[in-house]
Formats: sequence, structure tokens, C-alpha cells
Amino acid sequence: MTATATPLTAAPAAPPRPRRRGSPGRSAAARVALGLVVPILFVLFWHIGRQIELELPFGIRMGYLPYPVDVAVTLWDFAFGGLRDDAFSATLWQHLGASAARVGAGFGIAALIGVPVGVLMGRFYTVDTLLDPFINLIRPIPATAWVPLVALLIGIGDQATIFLITLSAFFPIVLGAASGTRQVSERLVEAARMLGTTRAAVLWRVMVPAAAPAIMNGLRVGLGLAWVVLVLGETTGVNEGLGATITLARDIVRTDLIVAGMIVIGLAGFLSDKLLSLVLRLMVGRRPVFQKGAR
Repeated sequence: MTATATPLTAAPAAPPRPRRRGSPGRSAAARVALGLVVPILFVLFWHIGRQIELELPFGIRMGYLPYPVDVAVTLWDFAFGGLRDDAFSATLWQHLGASAARVGAGFGIAALIGVPVGVLMGRFYTVDTLLDPFINLIRPIPATAWVPLVALLIGIGDQATIFLITLSAFFPIVLGAASGTRQVSERLVEAARMLGTTRAAVLWRVMVPAAAPAIMNGLRVGLGLAWVVLVLGETTGVNEGLGATITLARDIVRTDLIVAGMIVIGLAGFLSDKLLSLVLRLMVGRRPVFQKGAR
């Protein structure tokens, strides 16, 4: 009697154990704690490098930097006064307000023009063929190259600064809107047309919500560039603003004030980016996002 061999079958794999998630408060606290690690290490490196007068690659001599504590004192006096009692004491909010107004105006104009133009480029082949070569020809020209021409055509002051900010923020906004619109599934457009949606309504009721992630990314990049170009724009005959303060601090060799101004610009850019993200999520967060390839 011969025994028949029974094939060996592998035991069914145990289902993966679900990951335990911490409470939202604990996760937020952990995220904040992790986010503070690199800034704390950076400040420690900055203090030690200044103390030992460390020289870094590219000829960076940390001995010329102020100590972090000196920057903290200057930053407090810049905001509230009472420590140094100089011409810059308690003037932060005045300069920050002027700079924020210029950034808001330039970024707003760029968004109002860039989003519609980008949607039209992404939707219509003719518009894209007409505008894409010209936009990609102008886009690589840096803002610094525009300054002499802007000074001759517009002059110096607020209008020149707002123009430079608008120009710099426009390109990432229009390219983000065009890229997102191109990725919208054509079946979504056909379904909207079958329901009686007009061609114009398809653009704003279908294409824009569906391309919202790419549009949001373009707007965020454009807002970041607006703060980057701010300092350059405020060197063109502007008396108030963070860029004007940094320029004046350079002329009087106040490195502590230069670094304090840079920190304020970084914080302002960070907070404005968070505010923009919140506003955009409130506007399109509850709408379904359809992209190319969606089933």
C-alpha cells in the first residue's frame, strides 16, 4: 500500500496588526517637539561657531556673526523697545505692516491673473500654444535683472516693489494651474457637459476644483517667492519695510539687526503660508478631487 503525499500548504498569514495612533493632542505635541530639534541644534552650532570663529566652506567666517543672544535682544527691542532705545526700537510692526501690504498686493494681483490664465492654458490647446513659449522665455529672467528697467519705466517706491513681487509670483502660479488643469480626467468634463453644464461653467465649476491641489501648490510657491523678492524690491527707494530695514542695517554694519530682520521675514512667510493653506482648504476642502486616471 503506497502512501500518497499531500502537498504542504503554507499557513495563512496573519493579518497585519493595525497601527496604534496616538491622540491628536499627543501627535501635535510630538510634531512640534520634532520640529524644534533642528532649530535648536542650528542655534547651538551658531553660538559655538561664533565663539571659536569657525570658518566654513565658501569663505563663510562665523566670527563676523553676532551671538544668538544679541540677535534675541535686538529682536525684542525691534518689536517692543525698552532695551536699546535707538531709531529702530519698537518699529517692527510698522515695517512688517508695510512689507505685508506690498506682498499681499503683489501676490493678489499675480493670483488673480495667473490662475485664470493657467486654467485656460491647461484646457485649450490654442491658448497654451500661444502663451507657453513666451512665458517660458520670460520666466528664467531673475528679478535682479528687472530692477534697472523697472526703475526707468516705473520709478522707485511702492509701485516698483509690487510689480517685482507680482512678476516673480506669477510664473509658479500660472504653471501650477496649467499643470493641474491638464491632469483633470476628460470623463469628468464629459459628465458635466451631459448634465447641461456650459463650457464656461465647466472651467470654474469642474476644472478649478479638480485641479485644486496643483493650484494650491503653485499659489504657495508664488507666495514664498513674493517674500523672497520683497527685500530686493524694498531696496528701490522705499523708506518703510523689512527689506528697507535690512538694507539700512547693512549700511551701518548692524549684523544683529540684519539677522533679526531675516528672522522676521522667515516667520512672516511661514505664517502667511499656513494662513493661505487654511483658506484654500476651507474653499475647496469638501469638494471631491478628480485627476487623470480616476475611475
